[in-house]
Amino acid sequence: MALADTGKAIGAVSQLLRDRLLARLAGTVGNVRIGKPEVTGEGITNPRLNLFLYEIQLDPNLRNRSLDSGQPTPLWLILKYLLTAFDETGDSDSTQAHEFLGEGMRVLQELSFLPLSSLASDALESLNPNPEALKITFDQTSSELISKLMQGPDEQYRCSIGFEVRPVMIATGELSSYSLLVGVDYTTNRVIADQGIKIPVLPSTGPKINAIAPSKIAPPPASETAILMIQGSNLALSNLSVRLGSVELMIVAQSPDSLKCELNDNIRDGSAISAGSHPICVVQNIANDKTRSSNLWVVNLLPVVTDVEFSVDPTAQIFGTLTLEGFLLGTERDDVFVVLYQAGETVRMFDEFEVISLDQTQLQVPILDAVPSGTYRVILRVNGQQAQNSPEVMIP
Repeated sequence: MALADTGKAIGAVSQLLRDRLLARLAGTVGNVRIGKPEVTGEGITNPRLNLFLYEIQLDPNLRNRSLDSGQPTPLWLILKYLLTAFDETGDSDSTQAHEFLGEGMRVLQELSFLPLSSLASDALESLNPNPEALKITFDQTSSELISKLMQGPDEQYRCSIGFEVRPVMIATGELSSYSLLVGVDYTTNRVIADQGIKIPVLPSTGPKINAIAPSKIAPPPASETAILMIQGSNLALSNLSVRLGSVELMIVAQSPDSLKCELNDNIRDGSAISAGSHPICVVQNIANDKTRSSNLWVVNLLPVVTDVEFSVDPTAQIFGTLTLEGFLLGTERDDVFVVLYQAGETVRMFDEFEVISLDQTQLQVPILDAVPSGTYRVILRVNGQQAQNSPEVMIP
């Protein structure tokens, strides 16, 4: 995910609409032009459909939504287009032009959610970071609006239909405001305080969760054990199991108001789950192959960084590479952010990486541009969760 490429997203949406219309209407409409609907001009051939981007709005529903806590809020845009059809003679108000307009509306209605497959690589890099699918919605297109937009040399009214595409994301180049975690002694990489997050729950029948400690937990090395304590009621029932996301945890101790669980090896090796916020529940197997689940709670599964190294690129094509080792470092499907932190400030943030091992134990981050020499703390965030340890790395 390259956020820096999203500045080209507006042009990429126009190109995507043009390509989709051309692909669906091959043999019917020979050309789809982007620009103000005009009779003559450069690149104008008939019959054709015309896409005119006449307005850009900020999406009010996403105005303050950022991709990750601590990152600056992107621009979330609504792109408003006008679709106009022209027949073989360049007339926009003939029977044939009206047929072409209806065909174009049919294609846009069928698309509904704009697919990014088969998109050119440069346009894909602009739109792929967008976390939400692009949605096409038709607008009420009044005659007053069309008359205002059609002002020009001929000032001719042309029957058209308006639609919008949202949400289109443009991320800023501003550095994030990540910081080291409170309650961690970074000189010894030891957690010195951890306040549980109290989440209100609704009463339910069967097992019930009232609290979980700790609320943030990291997979331990193979020689150690990580314990998760669940407090609640009806926890001494038979046939209970604990599910963290899609993974079942091992219950090692049980009482009416508490359960003691261990993190399994399949969490540490990264084959079943990634770091992030995951729901946890207590499930009771009852008769007829049915289950009864408790209320959901949230456990934050943290990545672990055990070592960081910097190496200079021998080919001199890039400045160098950061290699991180640990557990739950992320996969290609995860949102991973690596930050170089020095003197209380974010010096550089990276959102492009390469997964070296399928068990999430190694991650390589290419550094394209030169970084001032010095010693930096390396902050790793995976799916919104930050590793408690931030090792130092020396960049010459």
